[in-house]
Amino acid sequence: MTDSHKPTRTAVIGSGYMGGGIAQVLAMAGHPVALADVDAQTAARSRERLVGEAQHYEELGLFCAGSVTRVQENLTASESVESAVAQAEYITEAVPETLEIKLNILRRISKAALPEAIIGTNTSAIPIDDLAGEVLQPGRFLGVHWMNPAPFIPGVELIPSGSTDSATVDFAERFIGSLGKITARVSDTPGFVANRLQFALYKEALAIVEEKTATPHQVDAVVSNTFGFRLALFGPFAIGDMAGLDVYAGAYKTLEKAYGERFAAPALLTSLVEQGRIGIKSGAGILDEIGDGKDALLAYRDKAYAQLAQLRAELGPAPGFG
Repeated sequence: MTDSHKPTRTAVIGSGYMGGGIAQVLAMAGHPVALADVDAQTAARSRERLVGEAQHYEELGLFCAGSVTRVQENLTASESVESAVAQAEYITEAVPETLEIKLNILRRISKAALPEAIIGTNTSAIPIDDLAGEVLQPGRFLGVHWMNPAPFIPGVELIPSGSTDSATVDFAERFIGSLGKITARVSDTPGFVANRLQFALYKEALAIVEEKTATPHQVDAVVSNTFGFRLALFGPFAIGDMAGLDVYAGAYKTLEKAYGERFAAPALLTSLVEQGRIGIKSGAGILDEIGDGKDALLAYRDKAYAQLAQLRAELGPAPGFG
């Protein structure tokens, strides 16, 4: 593990859209990045693409001034996986989301890497324990789940396996945080947190379309302009506490009557309501007591929503889905 104040030698294995974006972030932060893919030619083409993208993003003002220079200076294309990881202190595996492919690449990485190198897999849903068995010295291995597009989405999930050393997670938290990302340590279950929630919503959205309650365009319009709008600023528990958990409990009764057991009020919600913990109007909900911060929170919420609405109006509708 390295001094967090010095550039860290890194490697990214898998130079597609996800891995490429991670490589850009690392390079722009000043860390040398060795990029590898199925062969040297693919890695070289990807490097050219990533430099070109950085140039485009800098011209648009999406990357800060000097970003393309840092990408050019810090990003190199490697001849092979083995040569890319040979001197790396931190390694990102970002190959396709197929168990067999990931296991094969992780075997190659861990055999060729320095014994002390930290290895992070960018899997979206595969349990980290399912991958750790193929990693030599699995204490240095963990899930580091970036979201797409990596340069612009702030959140990164950190997922230790049952074999991961605590020092490994501590290092990953410091290192990924130093890149300007917001990390969350979560447990090793299929889908982790982000995709488990995301795919649950997608499934219910498809059910709404199948039963002809709304069209896909109508569903997207409702989500992006109602609770999805709020989710840009607050998580579901903060939103629930602001709305009132007693309101949620009442809504679940209606939903259960219409849709059955799958919409029954969760036991934790019912228990909180019975305790009088119904959100900010009672001083506490599922989150900790808010104390004297209620007025400040609501003022922040209202200002944030107004500014987000203004930004969306300035951006206009997204092209391509009309």
